Amino acid sequence: MSRHLQRELEKLKKRMLALGAMVEERVRMARRAIEKMDAQLAQRIIEADIDIDEKEVEVEEECLKILALHQPVAVDLRFLSAVIKINNDLERIGDEAVNIAQRVSIMAKREKMEIPFDFSLMADKSESMLKMSLDALVNLDVDRAVRVCISDDEVDELLAKAYDVIKDQIRIHPDRVGYLINCLLISRHLERVGDHATNIAEEVIYMIEGEIIRHGRLERR
Repeated sequence: MSRHLQRELEKLKKRMLALGAMVEERVRMARRAIEKMDAQLAQRIIEADIDIDEKEVEVEEECLKILALHQPVAVDLRFLSAVIKINNDLERIGDEAVNIAQRVSIMAKREKMEIPFDFSLMADKSESMLKMSLDALVNLDVDRAVRVCISDDEVDELLAKAYDVIKDQIRIHPDRVGYLINCLLISRHLERVGDHATNIAEEVIYMIEGEIIRHGRLERR
């Protein structure tokens, strides 16, 4: 690898990690907005989404420039391919934080209702998966990436529980259907954060080992 290409790849990695840190912060903010039903915090998340969008475009343009100018092969090409996909997943996680903020903004305007489902465990799992996937990227840690993939089933189970609890509450409180549907949507957005974190982990495994493990192929490792 030429020194110039090496410098460009290191610069790209730093851009990616900066975007990852920004996205992590948005997810933390979304969690606080849920816990406090804080409409002002939710609005800040919504307004700040453009920062993530701009960073995502910058990373993609940098990847395309390196591909065009250096025509990398083997490990470097895998790295760039993975970065392009990870970049997209990070932007989508930012979008999920915005989606949560939009639900909170609506709910905060309605008569307060005790939320029938404790979102904290699902938020913990999703946040942890995102952090682990980014740590796996930084440290090129396959074992950590695999743990993220395994954790995805736990978040899916929590979503199923949320659905059952909220369905029962709708039956009990038919006059609060709108509020409760927003609760269900929040749980779905948190689950999607976990899904995107899993995608990142899968790309880290591909980057390191050159093995595609999507579509259940992790189980056959």
